[in-house]
Amino acid sequence: MILLITVSKAQKKLAENIRERRLRLGLTQEGLADRSGVALPTLRKFEQKGMISLESFLKLLLIVGGLEEIVEAIKPLKPAFSSIDEVLKEDEHPIRKRGRRK
Repeated sequence: MILLITVSKAQKKLAENIRERRLRLGLTQEGLADRSGVALPTLRKFEQKGMISLESFLKLLLIVGGLEEIVEAIKPLKPAFSSIDEVLKEDEHPIRKRGRRK
């Protein structure tokens, strides 16, 4: 699989998107920090460098919108079947709740 975006570019793009949503809502950094419960220095660092904890990121999304979309976007993909036999076999095997041990 070829990656078209690096992790650092994704972090910066997420920060840009949050900043744009914040501005569209007419919120200052201070206002968003107060409403979300994320410390102002954490928000500033995020908007500048794209670095933030998952919990703080989700708190920001809760205020500026997009939390539901993120949760929906990372749902596991359903398998694509190429034959009816594969569909029938899928019903026979329960879905594992844990990974395999190495």
